Amino acid sequence: MTDCTALPSSSSDRDQASPALTPMMVLLIEIALAAGGFGIGTGEFVIMGLLPDVATTYGVSVPDAGTVITAYALGVVVGAPIIAVLAAKLPRKTLLLALMGVFALGNILSALAPGFWSFTALRFITGLPHGAYFGVAALVAASMVPPHRRARAVGRVMLGLTIATLIGTPIATFIGQQMSWRSAFFMVGAIGALTVLLIALYLPKDKVAEGASIRRELGAFARLQVWLTLAVAAVGFGGMFSIFSYIAKTTTDTAGMPASMVAIVLALFGIGMNVGNVVGSRMADYSLKGTIGCMLAFNVVLMAIFSLTAADPVMLCICVFLTGCGFAACPAVQTRLMDVAADAQTLAAASNHSAFNIANALGAWLGGLVIANGYGYGATGYVGSALSLLGLVVFLISIALERKAPATAQANA
Repeated sequence: MTDCTALPSSSSDRDQASPALTPMMVLLIEIALAAGGFGIGTGEFVIMGLLPDVATTYGVSVPDAGTVITAYALGVVVGAPIIAVLAAKLPRKTLLLALMGVFALGNILSALAPGFWSFTALRFITGLPHGAYFGVAALVAASMVPPHRRARAVGRVMLGLTIATLIGTPIATFIGQQMSWRSAFFMVGAIGALTVLLIALYLPKDKVAEGASIRRELGAFARLQVWLTLAVAAVGFGGMFSIFSYIAKTTTDTAGMPASMVAIVLALFGIGMNVGNVVGSRMADYSLKGTIGCMLAFNVVLMAIFSLTAADPVMLCICVFLTGCGFAACPAVQTRLMDVAADAQTLAAASNHSAFNIANALGAWLGGLVIANGYGYGATGYVGSALSLLGLVVFLISIALERKAPATAQANA
C-alpha cells in the first residue's frame, strides 16, 4: 500500500502534499478510480438491454419494468448532494471506499432480489453512490496534477464511464442474455469489489480539509455560479439523451436500416463519447469556458442537422458519432464546478452528476413528447437543438455575470 503518502485534500492545497506522488503512483490511482467509473457505467446502462428478461422473470410488462431505470436515476439525483454533505468530514479515501462498497453490494443484492419491488428498491440504493463517487474521484484526480492539466485528469477518470458504453455494457448484456440477467449484475458487483481493492491498495490516506463541515459544503448552493453551471448541465446536455433514448427506433423506422445495424449505431455513439472525452479534456485545459460554449453551439447546429438528415443512413451514422462526441464538454463542466464552488467542491462536483441525470430524464421526456405528437423519431434532434440553445443562453448569462462581478467589486472598493 501507499498509505504513507498524503494526498492533498483539494486542488487548492496541492502544494502542501508531501512527499510528491510519482507518475507511476498517479497512473495507478487514476486506473483505480477509472475502474469504478467503468463499473458504474456498465451497471447503469446494462439494464436497458436486459429489460425484457427482467420483465419476464418478475412477470411484469416491459414498460413497468422500466421503473427500475427511473429508480436508479432517482437514486443518483438524490444521493449525490445528500452524501456529499453528510460525508463532508470524511477523508476522501474512506468515502470512495464506502461509496464503491455500497455500489458493489447493491449490484450483488440486485442479482439476488426475489421480487420486482425489492429489485426496484435495490436499484435505487445502488444509484445513491453514483454521483458522489464521480464527484469525489474527479476532485482526487485534479488534486494530483498541475492546474493546467486538471481537466485531462478528470477526463481520464471519466474514461472508465465512456469505455463502459463501448465495451462493458455490450459484454455484460451478452453475458446476461446468454446466461441470466442476474449474472450481469454479479459481474458489475465484481467490478465494484475489484475497485474497492484497487483504491485500498493505491490511493494514499488523506486528511480531512481544515474547516470542512456540512455547513461549508452547503455553502456551494449559496453561490449563483454553481446553480448556473448545474443548469447548463441539466438543460444544455439533455439533447444528447433526447437522441440517444430513441436511437434504435430512429435507425430502423426513420433511416430504414435493418435491426442488425442498431448495435453498430450504438457503437458509433460509444466511440464518439470516448473521442469526445479525450479531445474535450485537452480542449478544456486550454480554454475551459471556450470548450463549454463551443460544444453547446456545436450541438445546436449538429442536432438540427440530425433531424434534417435522419432518413439518410450515412448521415445518421455521422450525426450519431458526433452526438457522442458532445461528451467533450463533461470534463470541462466538472472542472468549472470546482472553480466556482470555492471551498465547497465536494457537493458541487457530486451534484454535477445529479444534473446530468436530470438532463437524461428531461431529454428522454421531451423527445418522447414530440414523438407521441406525431413528429417522428427524427424530430428528437430538434428537441436536442433547442435544449442546447437554452443551455448556451444560460452559460452566456453565467459568463456575463462573472465578468460583471469583479468590475462591481472594484467599483465598490
